[in-house]
Amino acid sequence: MSVIHSITQPVIVQIVPEMNKGGVERGTVEVAQAIIDKGWKAVVISNGGVLTAQLKRIGAVVHELPVHSKNPLSWPSIRRKLKLILKQEGADIVHVRSRAPAWIALPVARHLGIATVATIHSKFAPSSFLKHFYNRKMLQADEIIVISEYVKSILEQHYPRHIKGEKVSIIHRGVDLEIFDPKAVNQQRIVAEADRVGLPEAGKIVMLAGRPTSWKGYEILIQAASMLDDKEVCLLYLGAGDGDVKFVEKLHQLAVKTGLGNRLRIATGSLDVPAAMMLADVVAMPSTHPEPFGRVAVEAQAMGRPVVAFAHGGAIESVLPEQTGWLAEPLNISGLATALEAALSLQSSERAALAKMARKHMEQHFSKQQMCDKTTQIYQKLLDIA
Repeated sequence: MSVIHSITQPVIVQIVPEMNKGGVERGTVEVAQAIIDKGWKAVVISNGGVLTAQLKRIGAVVHELPVHSKNPLSWPSIRRKLKLILKQEGADIVHVRSRAPAWIALPVARHLGIATVATIHSKFAPSSFLKHFYNRKMLQADEIIVISEYVKSILEQHYPRHIKGEKVSIIHRGVDLEIFDPKAVNQQRIVAEADRVGLPEAGKIVMLAGRPTSWKGYEILIQAASMLDDKEVCLLYLGAGDGDVKFVEKLHQLAVKTGLGNRLRIATGSLDVPAAMMLADVVAMPSTHPEPFGRVAVEAQAMGRPVVAFAHGGAIESVLPEQTGWLAEPLNISGLATALEAALSLQSSERAALAKMARKHMEQHFSKQQMCDKTTQIYQKLLDIA
């Protein structure tokens, strides 16, 4: 462990591959803000990205270094530069948020006697011996954070000899309840987003927000929607429009084949997700593989929207069945359709009650503040030991 360089102002260094838009990157900014709010010094090292400007605005120290590199031949040079930065900043804790940064940074931190934290955001299930070996580096940190019970179960299944229970903490990703608040979204923002995605004037909206990858469940949701009794339900795919032409065309062809026709809207990712979610009657998360956590589910619940998801991965931990949403048997299309029917058939009073329960559930268990508090408590634990 390290000797604290500055008792009055500990220095916490987060290392992330890049600082472009994404859940990991947003979490890095949020934790940096929490560090600064405690009167500590926040340092972030990455290969750069659009969110570095935000880090600088909140008062974090930013260094750009190719810590995203997966080329072992480049690591010695990067490590030398990283060592200089850590010594220059007087680092007390190094927090790595991905595997490549772990391979680069953990040996440097160990050499310098700096305490370490690793956050595992992915499902981490190895597909080969090489992948198992590559993943294992993150487990050498002094403290390990996992974003769900599901991710922890994977560690226990595949890496039982490499983890100790007392050093693994579950900290769910938190939703910013000030940003994701129905009361904070005005009508102008909602109309602007409706115009952008070209919503029809009539019919209920089922939204799927995610990256343009097939495992997010775009195709299976089209099949389930085609089974609904309500033939005016429109599917809004937010983010699928960022995919290539073949990906988008394949979804359109399936919609025509299943009878949805022009009731499928494919849009690029939104710059105003809270306003986009206000358009939805239901937010679907039918991922065909378990989500390590499922950020969309907590954002939707914070906005008071019922969530329909498959009962696997992180969704089991964030959605309260028939209270804040519905969980269908994984990959069961008819079960998914039944869950959608239940969510879409809610009366106004039932929707209001669900929205209230969902908001309360997020406030009690999945807030950004809780995520940041639990993370800084781990930092404090290491600082007290050092």
